[in-house]
Amino acid sequence: MKYLCLCYHDEQVIDGLSQAEWAEMMDETMSYLDTLKESGQLIDARPLQSVRNSTSVRVRNDRVTTTDGPFAETKEQLGGYFMVEARDLNEAIQIAAKWPGARNGTVEVRPVDEGLKKEGRFK
Repeated sequence: MKYLCLCYHDEQVIDGLSQAEWAEMMDETMSYLDTLKESGQLIDARPLQSVRNSTSVRVRNDRVTTTDGPFAETKEQLGGYFMVEARDLNEAIQIAAKWPGARNGTVEVRPVDEGLKKEGRFK
C-alpha cells in the first residue's frame, strides 16, 4: 500500500540552523532517502520551496481569491513530502519515525486512496 508522508517544520527553526547543522541534516536526509530507495520502498520525494513562495486559492460563490502564504496560520509549515510503499500503517509509521526532520518537526502519514485510480479516473 502507498503512503504519503507530509513533512512539516517550523521554517524559523530551519532558518536558524548554522550551515554545518543544515548540511548535516541534509546529508542524513539524503542518506535515509538512499536507504528507502535501495529497499524499494521509496516511490517519490520532493522538498517544497519556502512557505513565503506559496499562494492559497479559494473559490466562494464562483469568485476566486488568492492569498500569499498558507491558508492556515500554524507554527509548522509543509516543507516537502515522500511517498513510500509499506505493508501497512504500522510499517509506514516506522518509516516516518526514521525521517530526520521528524526530530524537530512532524511527519503526517496518510494512505493514498487508490479507489479512483482503479476506476480509471486517475492515471
